[in-house]
Amino acid sequence: MSAPRPIVVGLGELLWDLFPQGKQLGGAPANFAYITALLGDSGIVASRVGDDRLGQEALWHLKSSSLDVSRIQRDPSHPTGTVRVELDAKGQPEYQITENVAWDFMEFSEDWMSLARSTHAVCFGSLAQRNSVSRAAIRAFLRALPSFAIGIFDVNLRQSYFTPEIVRDSTRHAKVLKLNHEEFPCFLDLLQCPLKNSAHAGASGSDIDAARWLCREFGLRLVCITRGAAGSLLVTAESHDEHPGFPVKIADTVGAGDAFTAALVHHALRGSPLATMNAAANRMGAWVASQEGATPVADPAILAEVQYPHP
Repeated sequence: MSAPRPIVVGLGELLWDLFPQGKQLGGAPANFAYITALLGDSGIVASRVGDDRLGQEALWHLKSSSLDVSRIQRDPSHPTGTVRVELDAKGQPEYQITENVAWDFMEFSEDWMSLARSTHAVCFGSLAQRNSVSRAAIRAFLRALPSFAIGIFDVNLRQSYFTPEIVRDSTRHAKVLKLNHEEFPCFLDLLQCPLKNSAHAGASGSDIDAARWLCREFGLRLVCITRGAAGSLLVTAESHDEHPGFPVKIADTVGAGDAFTAALVHHALRGSPLATMNAAANRMGAWVASQEGATPVADPAILAEVQYPHP
């Protein structure tokens, strides 16, 4: 008998990215859950869509990717989320995010309580908490988690959709913190970190010191700072690991960070060493960046390289 697959939840926004050449289903939770499922864990999206054509299409798209959509709520009065995306010359996305959409009004239902109590890991961000209704639902979900569950706060400082209070409270509810090197100094400012000025310099030693302060101050098990093409830094209270990243030809970077997080969680659930976790996460993120869109068709060779070894 094989062990049951860990239940890993992407909690938050579900939306359509509207590119000049067409639309693609997006939102960090769906991207994260998709890669989670590719790696063999039970990836579940917990979100909310409108009772409209775009909502129907979103559910159909996720089902066709073999994702569990039973925890995606239907909203009778708010439309499915959309984001206008434009890519700059380097393939970096710029976003215009529609407000007052279905995922702003998520509810902590009995169904979600049941899911939370059986969850092994959940990834949530700051963007989905811009509205007080969804913020309350996300907090309730996190409070209902079993003690063994890993909460991953994937910081997403989009436009003005965050406050010091949202950032501080989310960090307190997490065991793992993940953000990119550009967000890191701003994040430290928001939390009034006494080491924020040294981290602004961008040196690895300064980043490690500031990350350790976060571990101590908020009881975090792990702080992950991604550095784009330059890899990433993982920091715990006692150790750290740096990875230089994998060189690839970038198609677009949409979803690369979510793929990184999914591989990180896959290994964190299995107690992999920092170096193993870091290499796997970078490999997955680099592969998605080399493909068009956030949910490319599985590549068995990449998955074999990233997945935790079978006993």
